[in-house]
Amino acid sequence: MKYPSGFKRNPQSLSSIKNNMYSNRGMNLEEDINVTNKYYLETNRAVIHKKPTPIQIVNVHYPKRSAAVITEGYFQRSSTTDYNGIYNGKYIDFEVKETKNKTLFPLANIHEHQMEHLQAVLNHGAISFLIIRFSVYNETYFLEIDKVLPYWEQKLQNSKMSIPYNYFQKHGYLIPFKYQARVDYLSIVDQLYFPNGG
Repeated sequence: MKYPSGFKRNPQSLSSIKNNMYSNRGMNLEEDINVTNKYYLETNRAVIHKKPTPIQIVNVHYPKRSAAVITEGYFQRSSTTDYNGIYNGKYIDFEVKETKNKTLFPLANIHEHQMEHLQAVLNHGAISFLIIRFSVYNETYFLEIDKVLPYWEQKLQNSKMSIPYNYFQKHGYLIPFKYQARVDYLSIVDQLYFPNGG
């Protein structure tokens, strides 16, 4: 049978596409989240966006009166977290991180202002969490902020500077990898916050 492209279907091709899809997951967590959010938006499931990193403009060149060219600028530190939006009438705010470490997630990867923001969001009744990918295992975990706070407090006291991998296995939620919603974190949000369908 020929498909519109004119090529015959190769029985091996579907399995090789699937294998390639799974072998490529974990390449870039942020890109996977962006694709997932685009799918959520297109299917009217949620409105969640990546926040742009603020840029401080230092020099501008005006080759014409009606045109301006930025010749020098610097990325500023983001004031809050990576992503926010709304789902099922609830505000959502979260941070996304990857690690190549096999045994732990270093808390140095999270800035203090980000944790303060996520805790404030939680205190106001919103949904806040981390999405952490252990790239060595191709595993992506959803971890609620209230489960991060004990480790964060220990970091502030200089006693513990990381969260063990097995803590994610025990207290986190492994996020399913799918074709369109690559990192389907809303399936975890549904389990935790809308178990009866919201």
